[in-house]
Amino acid sequence: MEEIVYLNGSLVPRSKARISIDDHGFLYGYGLFETMRTYNGKYFLLDRHIERLKSSAEAIKLAEKLKGINLEKACRDTLKVNDIKDARVRITVTNGAMTALPWVDSGGASTVLVTTRPYAPFSKEKYSKGFKVGMASVRRMKQSAFSAMKSINYLLNVVARMEAVAKSLDEAVLLNDEGYIAEGGSSNIFFVREGRLITPALNSGIIPGVTREVVIDLAKGLGMVVSEGPVGIGVIKKCEEIFMTNAMIEIMPVTAVCDNEGNTVIINAGKSGEVTQKLIKAYKEKVEREVG
Repeated sequence: MEEIVYLNGSLVPRSKARISIDDHGFLYGYGLFETMRTYNGKYFLLDRHIERLKSSAEAIKLAEKLKGINLEKACRDTLKVNDIKDARVRITVTNGAMTALPWVDSGGASTVLVTTRPYAPFSKEKYSKGFKVGMASVRRMKQSAFSAMKSINYLLNVVARMEAVAKSLDEAVLLNDEGYIAEGGSSNIFFVREGRLITPALNSGIIPGVTREVVIDLAKGLGMVVSEGPVGIGVIKKCEEIFMTNAMIEIMPVTAVCDNEGNTVIINAGKSGEVTQKLIKAYKEKVEREVG
């Protein structure tokens, strides 16, 4: 059965969905997106993802166009019509289609697209072995407000992930323009040192991950000390554990970090650590409580 997508108020077959060549998302990267996960046919943290999208929309003068559009309903209707239990759902909003330049005329309706695909999580074996990651050559811009937005102008992250794949790695780690660790190519990053959880602060040039926020809350609920601030690259050799987070992978251990000279640091003897395991368990329990 062909996937049904939501496009500008209608549910249509993917093969029939059309977006104009004048769309400002296509021409200028003027748009935002969110990627969400469903479990057993139910969204997890949908409200937080939509809230983050709307907050960014305010900053880029897109919020007015989204008024009157029920984004939550669009997501739920798309999931329902496709009848997928465990899914990866993406909502994309742009400034819409018009021949005028976006800084000349902001008229016209926003383009809103929701797509949903079946999602198969990584195996238990992968979570046991963890990710092998590498340092990206491109950097996040700490001083730019756009670094905190899930913009469809995603080239920096795409290049970082391409570099990782070319080296047969699972994910990339990006530094910011000041040389501090920022985030993964599509994830946030955490370090465990002496029982304390360390993660780059929101002003480090990172996207404020929804899963990141949940993990911090869970850690504090377990009595862990969480430090947010500048994180130097030296922490990689000093920490006991590393893990990455996003909506799809949840909490993924990192067991090897490669630099650009071909050197590799093995984390926790190449195994998932105790603190990481506690947080994985707490996260799964939260999912079960809310959507189980």
